[in-house]
Amino acid sequence: MVEIRAIGGYDYIGKNMTAIKINEDVVILDMGLHLDSYIKYTEQEEEDIIKISAADLLRVGAIPDDSVINEWRHKVKAIIPTHAHLDHVGALIFLAHKYDAPILCTPFTKEVIKAIASDEKIKIKNDIKTLNVNSIYHISDDLKIEFINMTHSTPQTVMVALHTKDGIILYANDFKFDNHPTIGKKPDYVKLKHIGDKGVLALICDSTGAKRDIKTPSELVAKEMLKDVMLGTGNKGKAVIVTTFASHLARLKSIVEFGKKMNRKIVFLGRSLAKYVKAGENIGIINFSKDVEIVSFGSKIKKRLGKIEKDGRSGYLLVVTGHQGEPKATLSRMVDKQMPFKFFPEDHVIFSCTVIPSKINIENRERIEMKLKNHHVRIFKDIHASGHASREDLRDLINLVKPKHIIPAHGEEDMKKALADLAIEKGYELGKTVHILHDGQKVRL
Repeated sequence: MVEIRAIGGYDYIGKNMTAIKINEDVVILDMGLHLDSYIKYTEQEEEDIIKISAADLLRVGAIPDDSVINEWRHKVKAIIPTHAHLDHVGALIFLAHKYDAPILCTPFTKEVIKAIASDEKIKIKNDIKTLNVNSIYHISDDLKIEFINMTHSTPQTVMVALHTKDGIILYANDFKFDNHPTIGKKPDYVKLKHIGDKGVLALICDSTGAKRDIKTPSELVAKEMLKDVMLGTGNKGKAVIVTTFASHLARLKSIVEFGKKMNRKIVFLGRSLAKYVKAGENIGIINFSKDVEIVSFGSKIKKRLGKIEKDGRSGYLLVVTGHQGEPKATLSRMVDKQMPFKFFPEDHVIFSCTVIPSKINIENRERIEMKLKNHHVRIFKDIHASGHASREDLRDLINLVKPKHIIPAHGEEDMKKALADLAIEKGYELGKTVHILHDGQKVRL
Protein backbone atom coordinates (compact mmCIF):
# COMPACT_ATOMS: atom_id res chain seq x y z
CA MET A 1 0.00 0.00 0.00
CA VAL A 2 1.27 3.45 -1.00
CA GLU A 3 -0.20 6.55 0.64
CA ILE A 4 0.67 10.05 -0.59
CA ARG A 5 -0.04 13.04 1.66
CA ALA A 6 -0.07 16.59 0.27
CA ILE A 7 1.32 18.85 3.01
CA GLY A 8 2.23 22.03 1.11
CA GLY A 9 2.42 23.31 -2.45
CA TYR A 10 -0.88 21.86 -3.65
CA ASP A 11 -2.96 25.04 -3.36
CA TYR A 12 -0.45 27.61 -4.66
CA ILE A 13 3.14 28.00 -5.78
CA GLY A 14 5.54 27.44 -2.90
CA LYS A 15 5.71 25.84 0.56
CA ASN A 16 6.34 22.50 -1.12
CA MET A 17 6.21 19.40 1.07
CA THR A 18 4.93 15.90 0.32
CA ALA A 19 5.04 12.76 2.46
CA ILE A 20 4.87 9.28 0.97
CA LYS A 21 4.22 6.20 3.11
CA ILE A 22 5.25 2.84 1.70
CA ASN A 23 4.07 0.13 4.09
CA GLU A 24 5.66 1.32 7.36
CA ASP A 25 8.33 3.62 5.90
CA VAL A 26 7.77 7.33 5.23
CA VAL A 27 9.80 9.64 3.02
CA ILE A 28 9.37 13.43 3.01
CA LEU A 29 10.05 15.26 -0.24
CA ASP A 30 10.89 18.99 0.05
CA MET A 31 10.34 21.35 2.99
CA GLY A 32 9.85 24.79 1.53
CA LEU A 33 8.76 28.32 2.39
CA HIS A 34 5.74 30.12 0.99
CA LEU A 35 7.75 33.11 -0.14
CA ASP A 36 4.88 35.61 -0.45
CA SER A 37 3.83 35.01 3.15
CA TYR A 38 7.42 35.06 4.33
CA ILE A 39 8.30 38.29 2.52
CA LYS A 40 5.12 40.01 3.65
CA TYR A 41 5.76 39.05 7.27
CA THR A 42 9.49 39.79 7.39
CA GLU A 43 9.97 42.26 4.51
CA GLN A 44 13.08 40.34 3.52
CA GLU A 45 14.18 39.79 -0.04
CA GLU A 46 13.01 36.64 -1.77
CA GLU A 47 16.21 34.63 -1.49
CA ASP A 48 17.11 35.40 2.11
CA ILE A 49 15.93 34.21 5.51
CA ILE A 50 16.00 35.91 8.89
CA LYS A 51 15.77 34.16 12.24
CA ILE A 52 12.18 33.96 13.41
CA SER A 53 10.18 31.35 15.29
CA ALA A 54 8.61 28.38 13.53
CA ALA A 55 5.37 29.09 15.40
CA ASP A 56 5.19 32.61 13.94
CA LEU A 57 5.94 31.33 10.45
CA LEU A 58 3.28 28.64 10.75
CA ARG A 59 0.76 31.22 11.98
CA VAL A 60 1.29 33.42 8.90
CA GLY A 61 1.33 30.45 6.50
CA ALA A 62 5.00 30.73 5.56
CA ILE A 63 5.94 27.11 6.38
CA PRO A 64 4.01 23.86 5.84
CA ASP A 65 1.65 22.59 8.52
CA ASP A 66 3.19 19.16 9.03
CA SER A 67 0.78 18.30 11.86
CA VAL A 68 -1.20 16.37 9.21
CA ILE A 69 1.48 13.65 9.43
CA ASN A 70 1.84 13.57 13.22
CA GLU A 71 0.90 9.89 13.24
CA TRP A 72 3.71 9.19 10.76
CA ARG A 73 6.43 11.16 12.54
CA HIS A 74 8.31 8.16 14.00
CA LYS A 75 8.16 6.35 10.62
CA VAL A 76 10.04 9.01 8.60
CA LYS A 77 13.23 7.51 7.17
CA ALA A 78 14.50 10.39 4.99
CA ILE A 79 13.90 14.06 4.14
CA ILE A 80 14.74 14.76 0.50
CA PRO A 81 14.88 18.32 -0.88
CA THR A 82 15.05 18.14 -4.67
CA HIS A 83 16.98 21.37 -5.18
CA ALA A 84 18.22 24.55 -3.51
CA HIS A 85 15.31 26.97 -3.99
CA LEU A 86 13.80 28.34 -0.80
CA ASP A 87 10.29 27.17 -1.69
CA HIS A 88 11.76 23.65 -1.48
CA VAL A 89 14.43 23.91 1.28
CA GLY A 90 13.65 27.08 3.23
CA ALA A 91 11.55 25.39 5.93
CA LEU A 92 14.16 22.71 6.69
CA ILE A 93 15.84 24.75 9.42
CA PHE A 94 12.46 25.14 11.17
CA LEU A 95 10.97 21.65 10.74
CA ALA A 96 13.62 18.98 10.07
CA HIS A 97 14.57 18.57 13.76
CA LYS A 98 11.15 17.03 14.43
CA TYR A 99 12.16 13.93 12.49
CA ASP A 100 14.82 11.37 13.38
CA ALA A 101 15.87 11.05 9.76
CA PRO A 102 18.76 12.14 7.54
CA ILE A 103 18.48 14.84 4.89
CA LEU A 104 19.44 13.43 1.47
CA CYS A 105 20.37 15.94 -1.23
CA THR A 106 22.88 16.89 -3.91
CA PRO A 107 26.14 18.64 -2.92
CA PHE A 108 25.00 22.11 -4.05
CA THR A 109 21.73 21.82 -2.15
CA LYS A 110 23.67 20.77 0.96
CA GLU A 111 25.93 23.82 0.71
CA VAL A 112 22.91 26.14 0.46
CA ILE A 113 21.20 24.47 3.45
CA LYS A 114 24.41 24.84 5.47
CA ALA A 115 24.71 28.50 4.48
CA ILE A 116 21.12 29.25 5.50
CA ALA A 117 21.58 27.52 8.85
CA SER A 118 24.89 29.30 9.48
CA ASP A 119 23.43 32.72 8.66
CA GLU A 120 20.54 32.19 11.04
CA LYS A 121 22.73 30.55 13.72
CA ILE A 122 20.47 27.49 13.73
CA LYS A 123 22.08 24.08 14.16
CA ILE A 124 20.53 21.38 12.00
CA LYS A 125 20.46 18.22 14.10
CA ASN A 126 19.78 15.91 11.18
CA ASP A 127 22.66 14.26 9.37
CA ILE A 128 22.98 15.69 5.84
CA LYS A 129 24.04 13.03 3.35
CA THR A 130 25.03 14.00 -0.18
CA LEU A 131 24.07 11.97 -3.20
CA ASN A 132 25.33 12.83 -6.64
CA VAL A 133 22.85 12.93 -9.50
CA ASN A 134 21.95 9.44 -10.76
CA SER A 135 22.85 7.92 -7.36
CA ILE A 136 20.80 5.26 -5.56
CA TYR A 137 20.23 5.10 -1.80
CA HIS A 138 18.71 2.08 -0.04
CA ILE A 139 16.34 3.05 2.75
CA SER A 140 15.15 -0.50 3.51
CA ASP A 141 14.85 -3.88 1.83
CA ASP A 142 11.60 -2.76 0.22
CA LEU A 143 12.46 0.85 -0.59
CA LYS A 144 15.25 2.64 -2.42
CA ILE A 145 15.46 6.15 -3.81
CA GLU A 146 17.16 7.26 -7.01
CA PHE A 147 18.25 10.76 -8.03
CA ILE A 148 17.67 11.51 -11.73
CA ASN A 149 19.62 14.40 -13.25
CA MET A 150 17.35 17.24 -14.33
CA THR A 151 17.64 20.83 -15.54
CA HIS A 152 16.05 23.78 -13.74
CA SER A 153 17.03 27.35 -12.80
CA THR A 154 19.47 26.25 -10.10
CA PRO A 155 22.24 23.60 -10.27
CA GLN A 156 21.99 19.92 -9.36
CA THR A 157 18.20 19.67 -9.44
CA VAL A 158 16.89 16.11 -9.41
CA MET A 159 13.73 14.16 -9.91
CA VAL A 160 13.37 11.56 -7.16
CA ALA A 161 12.28 8.01 -8.01
CA LEU A 162 11.06 5.92 -5.08
CA HIS A 163 11.40 2.26 -6.00
CA THR A 164 8.80 0.15 -4.17
CA LYS A 165 7.37 -3.34 -4.59
CA ASP A 166 4.16 -1.72 -5.83
CA GLY A 167 5.95 0.29 -8.53
CA ILE A 168 7.93 3.51 -8.80
CA ILE A 169 6.75 6.85 -7.42
CA LEU A 170 8.35 9.65 -9.47
CA TYR A 171 8.50 13.08 -7.82
CA ALA A 172 9.12 15.73 -10.49
CA ASN A 173 9.07 19.09 -8.71
CA ASP A 174 10.58 21.42 -10.34
CA PHE A 175 12.15 20.80 -13.73
CA LYS A 176 12.45 21.75 -17.37
CA PHE A 177 13.73 19.77 -20.35
CA ASP A 178 16.75 21.86 -21.40
CA ASN A 179 18.86 20.15 -24.05
CA HIS A 180 21.44 22.97 -24.09
CA PRO A 181 22.15 23.86 -20.44
CA THR A 182 24.95 26.34 -19.74
CA ILE A 183 25.88 24.60 -16.45
CA GLY A 184 25.60 20.86 -15.92
CA LYS A 185 24.31 18.08 -18.13
CA LYS A 186 21.04 17.79 -20.01
CA PRO A 187 18.17 15.73 -18.51
CA ASP A 188 18.69 11.99 -18.25
CA TYR A 189 16.06 10.84 -20.74
CA VAL A 190 17.52 7.33 -20.83
CA LYS A 191 16.96 6.93 -17.10
CA LEU A 192 13.40 8.25 -17.37
CA LYS A 193 12.58 5.81 -20.16
CA HIS A 194 14.13 2.99 -18.13
CA ILE A 195 11.97 3.65 -15.07
CA GLY A 196 8.96 4.02 -17.36
CA ASP A 197 9.66 0.55 -18.72
CA LYS A 198 9.99 -0.82 -15.16
CA GLY A 199 6.61 0.63 -14.18
CA VAL A 200 5.73 4.01 -12.66
CA LEU A 201 2.82 3.74 -10.26
CA ALA A 202 2.46 7.52 -9.78
CA LEU A 203 3.92 10.75 -11.13
CA ILE A 204 3.80 13.74 -8.77
CA CYS A 205 4.43 16.59 -11.14
CA ASP A 206 5.20 20.32 -11.32
CA SER A 207 2.19 22.05 -12.91
CA THR A 208 3.45 25.66 -12.76
CA GLY A 209 3.86 25.93 -16.53
CA ALA A 210 1.07 23.57 -17.60
CA LYS A 211 -1.06 26.38 -19.06
CA ARG A 212 1.63 27.42 -21.53
CA ASP A 213 1.15 25.69 -24.90
CA ILE A 214 4.86 25.62 -25.71
CA LYS A 215 8.08 23.79 -24.97
CA THR A 216 10.02 25.83 -22.42
CA PRO A 217 12.99 27.52 -24.14
CA SER A 218 16.54 26.55 -23.23
CA GLU A 219 18.73 28.66 -20.96
CA LEU A 220 20.80 29.18 -24.12
CA VAL A 221 17.94 31.37 -25.39
CA ALA A 222 18.13 33.54 -22.27
CA LYS A 223 21.89 33.80 -22.76
CA GLU A 224 21.40 35.12 -26.31
CA MET A 225 18.80 37.62 -25.05
CA LEU A 226 21.29 38.85 -22.46
CA LYS A 227 24.00 39.10 -25.08
CA ASP A 228 21.81 41.31 -27.27
CA VAL A 229 21.02 43.66 -24.40
CA MET A 230 24.43 43.81 -22.73
CA LEU A 231 26.58 43.90 -25.87
CA GLY A 232 24.16 45.16 -28.51
CA THR A 233 22.85 48.40 -27.01
CA GLY A 234 24.52 51.77 -26.56
CA ASN A 235 25.65 51.70 -22.96
CA LYS A 236 29.00 53.46 -23.25
CA GLY A 237 29.31 56.03 -20.50
CA LYS A 238 26.19 54.73 -18.76
CA ALA A 239 25.62 52.73 -15.61
CA VAL A 240 24.58 49.13 -16.25
CA ILE A 241 22.72 47.28 -13.49
CA VAL A 242 21.52 43.68 -13.82
CA THR A 243 19.25 41.84 -11.40
CA THR A 244 18.30 38.17 -11.49
CA PHE A 245 17.69 35.16 -9.24
CA ALA A 246 20.68 34.75 -6.92
CA SER A 247 20.34 30.97 -7.15
CA HIS A 248 20.47 30.98 -10.97
CA LEU A 249 24.20 30.31 -11.34
CA ALA A 250 23.88 29.57 -15.06
CA ARG A 251 22.38 33.03 -15.65
CA LEU A 252 25.03 34.64 -13.47
CA LYS A 253 27.71 32.83 -15.47
CA SER A 254 26.40 34.42 -18.68
CA ILE A 255 26.24 37.85 -17.05
CA VAL A 256 29.86 37.52 -15.93
CA GLU A 257 30.93 36.39 -19.41
CA PHE A 258 29.35 39.41 -21.08
CA GLY A 259 30.52 41.79 -18.36
CA LYS A 260 34.10 40.80 -19.13
CA LYS A 261 33.49 41.45 -22.83
CA MET A 262 32.19 44.91 -21.89
CA ASN A 263 35.55 45.51 -20.17
CA ARG A 264 33.78 46.49 -16.98
CA LYS A 265 34.66 45.63 -13.40
CA ILE A 266 31.94 43.23 -12.21
CA VAL A 267 30.56 43.68 -8.70
CA PHE A 268 27.89 41.48 -7.08
CA LEU A 269 25.94 43.34 -4.39
CA GLY A 270 23.68 41.46 -1.98
CA ARG A 271 23.69 38.82 0.71
CA SER A 272 21.83 36.13 -1.23
CA LEU A 273 24.13 36.52 -4.24
CA ALA A 274 27.11 35.93 -1.98
CA LYS A 275 25.43 32.92 -0.38
CA TYR A 276 24.64 31.04 -3.59
CA VAL A 277 27.94 31.91 -5.27
CA LYS A 278 29.86 30.63 -2.25
CA ALA A 279 27.84 27.40 -2.31
CA GLY A 280 28.65 26.88 -5.99
CA GLU A 281 32.33 27.64 -5.49
CA ASN A 282 32.57 25.32 -2.48
CA ILE A 283 31.71 22.33 -4.68
CA GLY A 284 33.69 23.55 -7.71
CA ILE A 285 30.92 24.11 -10.26
CA ILE A 286 31.75 27.82 -10.66
CA ASN A 287 34.68 30.13 -9.92
CA PHE A 288 33.28 33.64 -10.10
CA SER A 289 35.61 35.07 -7.46
CA LYS A 290 38.52 35.34 -9.90
CA ASP A 291 36.50 37.77 -12.05
CA VAL A 292 33.94 39.24 -9.65
CA GLU A 293 34.03 41.34 -6.51
CA ILE A 294 31.31 40.11 -4.12
CA VAL A 295 29.91 42.42 -1.42
CA SER A 296 27.43 40.90 1.02
CA PHE A 297 26.07 43.23 3.66
CA GLY A 298 24.37 46.62 3.68
CA SER A 299 27.10 48.74 5.29
CA LYS A 300 29.77 47.34 2.96
CA ILE A 301 27.47 47.71 -0.06
CA LYS A 302 26.87 51.35 0.87
CA LYS A 303 30.60 52.01 1.15
CA ARG A 304 31.36 50.24 -2.15
CA LEU A 305 28.66 52.14 -4.07
CA GLY A 306 30.04 55.41 -2.72
CA LYS A 307 33.46 54.53 -4.15
CA ILE A 308 31.92 53.44 -7.46
CA GLU A 309 30.20 56.85 -7.75
CA LYS A 310 33.56 58.55 -7.27
CA ASP A 311 35.47 56.19 -9.60
CA GLY A 312 33.04 56.52 -12.49
CA ARG A 313 30.01 54.28 -12.77
CA SER A 314 30.51 53.51 -16.46
CA GLY A 315 33.52 51.35 -15.63
CA TYR A 316 31.39 48.89 -13.66
CA LEU A 317 28.77 46.22 -14.21
CA LEU A 318 26.61 45.99 -11.08
CA VAL A 319 24.73 42.76 -10.39
CA VAL A 320 22.27 43.33 -7.56
CA THR A 321 19.53 41.59 -5.60
CA GLY A 322 15.94 42.78 -5.92
CA HIS A 323 14.59 41.36 -9.20
CA GLN A 324 11.04 41.20 -7.79
CA GLY A 325 11.24 44.71 -6.35
CA GLU A 326 11.62 43.48 -2.76
CA PRO A 327 11.68 46.63 -0.59
CA LYS A 328 14.84 45.77 1.38
CA ALA A 329 16.87 44.35 -1.51
CA THR A 330 19.83 46.24 -2.95
CA LEU A 331 18.10 47.57 -6.08
CA SER A 332 15.19 49.03 -4.11
CA ARG A 333 17.54 50.67 -1.65
CA MET A 334 19.50 52.20 -4.54
CA VAL A 335 16.31 53.55 -6.13
CA ASP A 336 15.01 54.87 -2.78
CA LYS A 337 18.27 56.79 -2.22
CA GLN A 338 19.20 54.70 0.80
CA MET A 339 22.48 54.04 -0.99
CA PRO A 340 24.95 56.59 -2.38
CA PHE A 341 24.02 55.96 -6.01
CA LYS A 342 22.23 58.21 -8.50
CA PHE A 343 20.31 57.04 -11.55
CA PHE A 344 20.66 59.19 -14.65
CA PRO A 345 18.73 59.22 -17.95
CA GLU A 346 19.70 56.37 -20.30
CA ASP A 347 21.30 54.26 -17.55
CA HIS A 348 20.52 50.58 -18.19
CA VAL A 349 18.58 48.42 -15.71
CA ILE A 350 18.18 44.81 -16.87
CA PHE A 351 15.64 42.50 -15.22
CA SER A 352 16.90 39.04 -16.20
CA CYS A 353 13.78 37.41 -14.79
CA THR A 354 10.02 37.51 -15.06
CA VAL A 355 7.66 38.77 -12.39
CA ILE A 356 6.60 35.81 -10.25
CA PRO A 357 2.81 36.11 -10.60
CA SER A 358 1.68 36.90 -7.08
CA LYS A 359 0.03 40.05 -5.73
CA ILE A 360 2.99 41.13 -3.62
CA ASN A 361 5.55 40.65 -6.42
CA ILE A 362 3.40 42.38 -9.04
CA GLU A 363 2.89 45.38 -6.75
CA ASN A 364 6.57 45.58 -5.77
CA ARG A 365 7.75 45.40 -9.37
CA GLU A 366 5.26 48.01 -10.56
CA ARG A 367 6.44 50.31 -7.78
CA ILE A 368 10.15 49.99 -8.53
CA GLU A 369 9.68 50.24 -12.29
CA MET A 370 7.69 53.46 -11.87
CA LYS A 371 10.46 54.94 -9.73
CA LEU A 372 13.07 53.95 -12.31
CA LYS A 373 11.00 55.48 -15.11
CA ASN A 374 10.94 58.74 -13.17
CA HIS A 375 14.73 58.75 -13.56
CA HIS A 376 14.29 58.14 -17.34
CA VAL A 377 16.51 55.05 -17.29
CA ARG A 378 16.28 52.36 -19.95
CA ILE A 379 14.51 49.29 -18.54
CA PHE A 380 14.96 45.86 -20.15
CA LYS A 381 12.43 43.36 -18.79
CA ASP A 382 11.82 39.62 -19.14
CA ILE A 383 15.36 38.78 -20.30
CA HIS A 384 14.65 35.27 -19.17
CA ALA A 385 13.78 31.65 -19.91
CA SER A 386 11.62 29.84 -17.38
CA GLY A 387 12.91 27.02 -15.20
CA HIS A 388 9.56 25.22 -15.32
CA ALA A 389 8.27 22.69 -17.82
CA SER A 390 5.49 23.87 -20.13
CA ARG A 391 2.64 21.78 -21.53
CA GLU A 392 4.68 20.09 -24.28
CA ASP A 393 7.51 19.20 -21.88
CA LEU A 394 4.93 17.69 -19.53
CA ARG A 395 3.50 15.70 -22.42
CA ASP A 396 6.99 14.37 -23.19
CA LEU A 397 7.49 13.37 -19.54
CA ILE A 398 4.20 11.48 -19.45
CA ASN A 399 5.10 9.74 -22.71
CA LEU A 400 8.51 8.75 -21.34
CA VAL A 401 7.49 7.36 -17.95
CA LYS A 402 3.90 6.19 -18.70
CA PRO A 403 2.61 6.54 -15.11
CA LYS A 404 -0.51 4.71 -13.96
CA HIS A 405 -1.52 7.73 -11.86
CA ILE A 406 -0.78 11.46 -12.17
CA ILE A 407 -0.89 13.94 -9.27
CA PRO A 408 -0.49 17.62 -10.26
CA ALA A 409 1.54 19.61 -7.72
CA HIS A 410 3.40 22.91 -7.31
CA GLY A 411 0.66 25.12 -8.66
CA GLU A 412 -2.54 27.03 -8.22
CA GLU A 413 -5.88 25.44 -9.09
CA ASP A 414 -5.88 26.52 -12.76
CA MET A 415 -2.34 25.20 -13.21
CA LYS A 416 -3.17 21.82 -11.67
CA LYS A 417 -6.31 21.67 -13.81
CA ALA A 418 -4.25 22.37 -16.95
CA LEU A 419 -2.01 19.38 -16.20
CA ALA A 420 -5.07 17.26 -15.39
CA ASP A 421 -6.63 18.29 -18.75
CA LEU A 422 -3.47 17.19 -20.55
CA ALA A 423 -3.61 13.83 -18.74
CA ILE A 424 -7.29 13.41 -19.62
CA GLU A 425 -6.46 14.19 -23.25
CA LYS A 426 -4.01 11.28 -23.07
CA GLY A 427 -6.61 8.86 -21.71
CA TYR A 428 -6.37 9.31 -17.94
CA GLU A 429 -9.56 9.67 -15.89
CA LEU A 430 -10.15 12.39 -13.31
CA GLY A 431 -10.68 10.93 -9.85
CA LYS A 432 -9.45 7.47 -10.88
CA THR A 433 -6.02 7.93 -12.45
CA VAL A 434 -5.65 11.74 -12.14
CA HIS A 435 -5.84 13.04 -8.58
CA ILE A 436 -6.12 16.76 -7.79
CA LEU A 437 -5.15 17.18 -4.15
CA HIS A 438 -5.23 20.11 -1.75
CA ASP A 439 -2.93 20.71 1.20
CA GLY A 440 -3.69 18.21 3.94
CA GLN A 441 -5.36 15.68 1.65
CA LYS A 442 -4.11 12.19 0.84
CA VAL A 443 -4.54 9.50 -1.75
CA ARG A 444 -4.01 5.74 -1.39
CA LEU A 445 -2.78 3.72 -4.36
